[in-house]
Amino acid sequence: MKEIERKFLVADQPDLTAAQATPVRQGYLTALEDSTELRLRQKGERFYLTQKGGSGRVREEREAEISPAVFETFWPGTMGRRVEKTRWTGALPDGPGYELDIFEGALAPLQMVEVEFPDEAAAEAFVPPSWFGREVTEDKRFGNKSLAVHGMPSDPE
Repeated sequence: MKEIERKFLVADQPDLTAAQATPVRQGYLTALEDSTELRLRQKGERFYLTQKGGSGRVREEREAEISPAVFETFWPGTMGRRVEKTRWTGALPDGPGYELDIFEGALAPLQMVEVEFPDEAAAEAFVPPSWFGREVTEDKRFGNKSLAVHGMPSDPE
């Protein structure tokens, strides 16, 4: 399955009263230089194993829900390659949904927002609202796996 998304830093936090907050912790089983990413993620009370390939705006993605026991079995293998954040899910006034991540721990106060699209034409036509900051879709330093391994980029703004 293809995932088409654009990712931005957050310039000004929007009003999140209509958005849904979910705590997220995720860790990576693969090394940063591996071409395929294998990730464990806990979103609220649900657990997932995700495989991602490629980079940039269009990536291959496969995801399966797993049991808490399977998650806990493999979680120790992600030591040193983890991120924790709160994910706020909402909708923009013109319709597309967004996911705003507010990172915790060593990555605080980083905030990023992603928008997924049905096709590349919609991604290209998207005009970000004023609260979106610099686009970082193609900047590998802002990939969650890179953040988990290397921490905050030295020039986040």
